[in-house]
Amino acid sequence: MIIGRNFMVKINGNIGNSALGSSIEEEVDKMVWGIRWGADTIMDLSTGKNIHETREWIIRNSPVPIGTVPIYQALEKVNGVAEDLNWEVFRDTLIEQAEQGVDYFTIHAGVRLKYVPLTIDRITGIVSRGGSIMAKWCLAHHAESFIYTHFEEICEIMKAYDVTFSLGDGLRPGCIADANDAAQFGELETLGELTKIAWKHDVQTFIEGPGHVPMQMIKENMEKQLDECGEAPFYTLGPLTTDIAPGYDHITSAIGAAQIGWYGCAMLCYVTPKEHLGLPNQDDVKEGIIAYKIAAHAADLAKGHPGAQIRDNALSKARFEFRWEDQFNLGLDPDTARKYHDETLPKQAAKTSHFCSMCGPKFCSMKITQEIKTMDKAEIAKINAIQVEMDKKSVEFLENDSEIYMKEGA
Repeated sequence: MIIGRNFMVKINGNIGNSALGSSIEEEVDKMVWGIRWGADTIMDLSTGKNIHETREWIIRNSPVPIGTVPIYQALEKVNGVAEDLNWEVFRDTLIEQAEQGVDYFTIHAGVRLKYVPLTIDRITGIVSRGGSIMAKWCLAHHAESFIYTHFEEICEIMKAYDVTFSLGDGLRPGCIADANDAAQFGELETLGELTKIAWKHDVQTFIEGPGHVPMQMIKENMEKQLDECGEAPFYTLGPLTTDIAPGYDHITSAIGAAQIGWYGCAMLCYVTPKEHLGLPNQDDVKEGIIAYKIAAHAADLAKGHPGAQIRDNALSKARFEFRWEDQFNLGLDPDTARKYHDETLPKQAAKTSHFCSMCGPKFCSMKITQEIKTMDKAEIAKINAIQVEMDKKSVEFLENDSEIYMKEGA
C-alpha cells in the first residue's frame, strides 16, 4: 500500500478493547468487518486485557497493514502508573510488537516538557491518551520524555524491523476552541525535526494530525504540516468541524476529512458514531468506514485524481437507465441501498421499474427525460417547424409597434 498526497486518499479504521469490554473474537470480527467495507489499514488500540494476544490474532487475520500505539502496552506493564514508565520498558515493548509483525507505530515523541504548560488554559486539555501519559511522565520527572531523548535508538529498532513511524499528535486539539494553538503547532514543529532524523535512518514516516478544527482553520493545518515536515504524508483524525453532535461525529469529522483530503492529506483516520461516547461495535465500525470512504472519494474527485470519477459516472448511468441492481452494487454500501429501496418496493419486479417510491410512475424526472430522448426525428422536426413559425410571429409583433389592443368590455 502507498500513501501520499499524489495518490488516492486512504482510510484507517481503529479497533481495540478497553478495560471495560470486548474480547479477542469481537476485535477480530471488527477488523474483518472494517476491511470488508473498505479500510486500507487497521489500528489496534487495545488498552484492556490480553493486549499481546489480541494483537497476535488481529495480525494473523489481517490482509492490510496493522498499526499500534506501543505506549498503551508499556503502561500496562507498569500497572497503569505513568510515572513508573521508563525507556527500558518502552524499548522492550517496541521490539515485542515489531517481532509480532506490526507495520507501523504511533510514537508520541513530540510531547516535550516545554509544551505541556501551553495546554493548561485549553477547554479540553490533552485529549490524546498517549499524549496525556507522556505529559504526566514529563511533569512527574521534570524531564524531557524518554521517547524524545531516545528517538535515534527508536529509529534503529524501526529500521531493523522495517516498521514505519506514525509520529503521534499527542497535543492535538480536543475541541474547536483549542484548534491551531501554540501547543498543537509547537508539537508539529518538533515532529518536523524528528521526521528528518527518521529519514536519516531510512525509516518511512508519516505525521498524525488533529483533531477538532473548524473549517476555516483546516487549510492552515495542511500548509503548516507540509512546510514543517518536508511534505511527509499527513494522517488526520477527521478533523471534526463542530463539537455539538455527539452520536454523529462520524459526520462532523467526515466534513473536515473531505476538506483536508482535498488540500493534500494522505490518509484519514475514521471516527465512528460512538466517538466521545463509548467503545464502538461492528455497526459503528461500518458507519465510520462508509463515512470516511465518502470523504476520501470526495477528496480524490476534488484533487482531479485520474480515474476517480469513473465509478460516479458508471453509477449515474445505471441510475438514469433504471438498472437498480447495478446502482446498488456500484455504491459504497450495496446492502443499505437495496434495503432502503425494498422497504417500499420489495417485489423483484420493482428492480426493473422505471420509478421509485419517491416520485412514482408519473412524476419521475428521469423517466420523463427518457421519453423526451426517445422522440423520433419526425416529432423533433415538427417541434422545430412550430418554433420557426412562432419566431416569425414574434418578429411580426415587434414590427407592428409591439402593442396589444384590448376591445372595450373584453
